[in-house]
Amino acid sequence: MKKIPLCFLLIMGCLFQLKAQTTTSTSNFNNNWEFVKDIDTSNSGYLLSSTAKGSANWEKISLPHTANIEPVEKVKEQWQGTCFYRKFFIVPLANKGKHIALQFDAAMHEADVYLNGKHIYKHLGGFLPFYIDISNTVLLGKQNVILVKLNNQDNAVIPPAKPIKDLDFNYYGGIYRNAWLIIKNKLYISNAVQAGRVAGGGVLIHDAEVSEKEATLVVKTDINNDFNLQKKAQVKITLTDKNGKVVSSSVSNDQVIEPNAFESFTQNIKVNNPMLWSPGSPYLYRMRIQVIQDGKTVDEQIINTGIKTFKFEAGGFYLNGKKYPIVGTNRHQEYPYIGYALSDNAQYRDAFKIKEAGFNFVRCSHYPPSPAYLDACDQLGILVMDAIPGWQFFGNQEFQENSFQNIRDMVRRDRNHAAIVLWEASLNETDMSEAYMDAAHKIVHEELPFTDVFTTGWKDYAFEVFNPARQHMKAPDYWKKYDKNKPLLIAEYGDWEYYAQNAGFNQTEYQNLTKEEKSSRQLRGYGQERLLQQSLNFQEAHNDNFNGNIVGDVNWLMFDYKRGYATDLETSGVMDIFRVPKFSYYFFQSQRDVKDSKPMLFIANYWNDPADNTVKVYSNCSDVELKLNGKVIARQKPDTGKNVNNLAHPPFTFHVPRYEPGALQATGFIYGKSVATYTSTTPGKPYKIVLKADYSGKPLKAGCNDAVFVYAYIVDNKGVTVPVATNSVRFSVNGGAGIIGDKDIKAEAGITPTLVMGGDKIGNITVKADADGLMPGELSLQLK
Repeated sequence: MKKIPLCFLLIMGCLFQLKAQTTTSTSNFNNNWEFVKDIDTSNSGYLLSSTAKGSANWEKISLPHTANIEPVEKVKEQWQGTCFYRKFFIVPLANKGKHIALQFDAAMHEADVYLNGKHIYKHLGGFLPFYIDISNTVLLGKQNVILVKLNNQDNAVIPPAKPIKDLDFNYYGGIYRNAWLIIKNKLYISNAVQAGRVAGGGVLIHDAEVSEKEATLVVKTDINNDFNLQKKAQVKITLTDKNGKVVSSSVSNDQVIEPNAFESFTQNIKVNNPMLWSPGSPYLYRMRIQVIQDGKTVDEQIINTGIKTFKFEAGGFYLNGKKYPIVGTNRHQEYPYIGYALSDNAQYRDAFKIKEAGFNFVRCSHYPPSPAYLDACDQLGILVMDAIPGWQFFGNQEFQENSFQNIRDMVRRDRNHAAIVLWEASLNETDMSEAYMDAAHKIVHEELPFTDVFTTGWKDYAFEVFNPARQHMKAPDYWKKYDKNKPLLIAEYGDWEYYAQNAGFNQTEYQNLTKEEKSSRQLRGYGQERLLQQSLNFQEAHNDNFNGNIVGDVNWLMFDYKRGYATDLETSGVMDIFRVPKFSYYFFQSQRDVKDSKPMLFIANYWNDPADNTVKVYSNCSDVELKLNGKVIARQKPDTGKNVNNLAHPPFTFHVPRYEPGALQATGFIYGKSVATYTSTTPGKPYKIVLKADYSGKPLKAGCNDAVFVYAYIVDNKGVTVPVATNSVRFSVNGGAGIIGDKDIKAEAGITPTLVMGGDKIGNITVKADADGLMPGELSLQLK
């Protein structure tokens, strides 16, 4: 370990120069940081000298940033320790007399912040923002340096608190979300988290009365007056539709705000014939909130908001007055290599995949997600269960107080998101005390004192909605006999009951499978029979859940992920950690109604095994015709029976009389009309590499650490992916971009993924891939 005195940590940096500020400004503060870790600072204090000599070998970086690039396959314990971030910047003299602050959206997980050598802030917690008022400490017109000391080692008072080596997920180091420099008039809309006021701070929007004819939104705005003089102000609210047309507005009366105090402004916004938000129609209005002083706007905030009404009752979730079955998934936020340090575009792409997979609901397991991810759920139409950090650990009083603060900060940050319908103010699978649960439930209702607010937890105690996992009860009944007059949402299913409890209703066939074959934990490379078993497990469990009186269910889970307590990946995802689909992805996609999406077909058979003449087709069509080499095998309706009776769209199972290499073609029909086709062709020998990029609704963006997956498909001479190919593929990239993590990767089921991070400049980059004995592949990506 290098021994570098800490007094050298604030020298020899790069400079960040702001333009003169004349109005409210929230500037991205992500660029021109420096980073160092694993240095010895034991003999140094934090009285830092700008004239000290020396350097700690700072690495130039930008945010979001992970403290350590971690391998996908765990070869040792992930990095934990202390790291440092610093940034030099200048705030021009023109901002004298302004409110000046820094906001960090998340940093893992114990942060000490220093400005020009002085300790100014300490924050505990790795998933929620912290806001630092530096109005009276920043030097105007001169160089400033901000230093953030971060530690992500196990800490029993910082939720989730369980040591990583015993944890069923990982948390990574670094400032892994955005940072912001905020400059405002001293008469301004406060920050809800920083204000620390119950049901206050910032802007609070509530859909008070909603129908198809009229909606009333109640908007509460807290205005801070940081002047030493009394001030008068008004609040003007303007609501516009997607075309920019004003649909409603309100101007408050003048209110006097005392020096160094705040006032709340409450206004009603009436909307005639509102467009109601739902997963099928995620309509968002644009709300502009302006602070007016002496006829001039001195601060403003823009919020995209959806209008809806919803409730949970025993046996049903109702959205905009209609019963709406929840079909959901769980999501861990990690990426391979970079851990939690996803760009905003990458957050959107994960939400996009969840929507495309056919889910209308996501549980943020087991911590609050990025604001960008919640924005994407608002935009795409995905209902959300927001969750506090916690898993199988209940700590002392300090831990509990920090957990309560997590609840308040989560609600204050996220309360205006249209997508959120549940608040998981519960420590997942944790033996919480009744006093803790009572307090957690109460906190949510203090922060949101309305009738349409629903807490949820895995214990059937204080919360409005009970959300156990399927495996918390035993087969064959599971939760079918739950008879309390309370909404029941199955928050996890399809994994543990098959992995550890020998689940499966078709035991005659099931008993012949090995433990590994029975499991839902399947890598793509394990072959089609095991991928079909995973899909069948999810199908059987999902169907069986709806034999009970439930409001919906949430599968475990969307993406494979790493665990602290295991060396291997947890692989029950419907997509792998690189976001490549497994067969089960298409099963869930087939459950979407055609009117909310589009007709789809997928043949879950590579058609390369002469011993396997059974062909499973997933589709949301009314009937499917299967052909082999142009000859009709059958045209039939969906499967029937006890394992499909509750499915929106059961699969189609075909039995081909005799195996014959060639092309299987499925055609889907609705009302007798052909609406979709899919072909699965017997693969030949590996011949070449074809590269494809996964944009998932967002282009690769320059200058923000955006990263996309690029997949090398190993195909035969006809372009058919070879699912048995395991060639090692070598990747390279030019044009200012970079390959993150391994550059030489073995193919799995004929597909080799890599992660490409864009550079700072707009333009084209080229990704190349080659492998021994194959024609190479090349792909041009545009950085926008």
